[in-house]
Amino acid sequence: MKRKLMIIGAMIGISPLLYSFCGFYVSKADGTLKNKTSQVILVRDGNRTVITMYNDFKGDTKDFAMVVPVPVVLQKSDIHVVEPSIFQRLNDYSAPRLVEYWDQNPCEKYAYDELKQMAPTSAMSKSEDKASGNIRAKDLGVKVEAKYLVGEYDILILSAKESGGLKEWLTTNGYKIPAGAEEVLDPYIKSNLKFFVVKVNEKEKQKLNNNFLRPIQINFNSPKFMLPIRLGMANADGDQDLIVYAFTRKGRIECTNYRNVNIPTGQHIPLFVQNNFSAFYSNLFDKQWNNEDKSVGFLEYAWDVSPQNYLKCDPCVAEAPSEQDLVQSGVWWLKNKDWNDYSDIDNDEPDNGRKNVHFTRLHFRYNRSSFPQDLMFQVTPNTENYQARYVITHPATGDLNCDAGRKYLQDLRKRRKNELVQLTALTGRNLDNWEEQASVDNEDEKMSNVQYATLLPEVKADMAGNGNGPRGILLISALLLGTAGFLRWKGVV
Repeated sequence: MKRKLMIIGAMIGISPLLYSFCGFYVSKADGTLKNKTSQVILVRDGNRTVITMYNDFKGDTKDFAMVVPVPVVLQKSDIHVVEPSIFQRLNDYSAPRLVEYWDQNPCEKYAYDELKQMAPTSAMSKSEDKASGNIRAKDLGVKVEAKYLVGEYDILILSAKESGGLKEWLTTNGYKIPAGAEEVLDPYIKSNLKFFVVKVNEKEKQKLNNNFLRPIQINFNSPKFMLPIRLGMANADGDQDLIVYAFTRKGRIECTNYRNVNIPTGQHIPLFVQNNFSAFYSNLFDKQWNNEDKSVGFLEYAWDVSPQNYLKCDPCVAEAPSEQDLVQSGVWWLKNKDWNDYSDIDNDEPDNGRKNVHFTRLHFRYNRSSFPQDLMFQVTPNTENYQARYVITHPATGDLNCDAGRKYLQDLRKRRKNELVQLTALTGRNLDNWEEQASVDNEDEKMSNVQYATLLPEVKADMAGNGNGPRGILLISALLLGTAGFLRWKGVV
């Protein structure tokens, strides 16, 4: 039975379902494998890079394979498997977060706690390695550079002289190539990249305690610091997303061939957003991505997470990665120096015994039109802390029947109106989309005049009257442009 070789990309939202890194996937000929959200761990220092790719393959693992371009022929010691839980820990810890505050009752003498941390809501088998296939590989300009067994994976390192030969070799060996794959493979071959081919070894897989394939980690030396996302576009099903968790010794990483933008942070939003924060952030990301003309990478988190640094977030929504977590992620400089290992001798920066670790979380959404190139990165000296955080504030409770309490209620009305306006500005969704959530009455009856359900019609009327809504802005812009054109035509201006 022929296997169908498919190319995966990525898509990010706040969804907890995260898939594999960009490469080829294999399924049965009638299968449909589509990748929506990918995540990858990048570790970079000098010329050395460690990449960890998350696998969330669904289906019969006999039909699984993955192909990823790499700059050099990897040795067996350069390839490892790690526990998948590391991705969940990094995602939980660096994800966009809510911070909660509680207003103090101005009529009372004592103060409430001001801050409460919030937990998140949220390779080929021997039977297929035939002599005739090896001879055919040579004829097609395909060379098997290396063959390894690592964990539950059979791994091949291939090189090729031209994309047509590689395509035919893969087809001859039981893989069905999707339309457009040859076009995408060609630039990697011309750049003299190798191809890291992974298949599941069923015998080794049976030794595992569960059916989940572990992430694959590779490391190599190369002056290029990049991720090959174009392979994920050959059969991309709409926009694809990618979360990059990056660790360096010096500071943040940033993309060099696309713009880097900080996702909006620090805004005060309505209290009811906490009931569906994932929908809020998904809408926010959609709005900002479209506003930035789509070809952009968003910074969602950056912090010094060195073991000696005790404050790693504000607020923290999950436990910070431990030194063991960082080592598992590929941060090799936290381990004791191996004086018999000269693999990083060409690094442009000496070790100097530094144990600094800077964590950057970047969020990409890409497609063929907005991201025609692979992602190129650089390490920067920027060590400024950053996190995507959004503020909700609980109202004061108790008796507010005093001058200060009445003043507080007036200020609360203004603040909540501003929060509703901010909600539309961040998400691009009008208030009708939030009416059901805003109408949930979960506050004291005595505060009915400051409830969101009461304020919602007032804010909608204010926005319509001031022309602050998207429709009002368009009408005003059209009117101004039309007036200017008419005056110019009349010779007035």
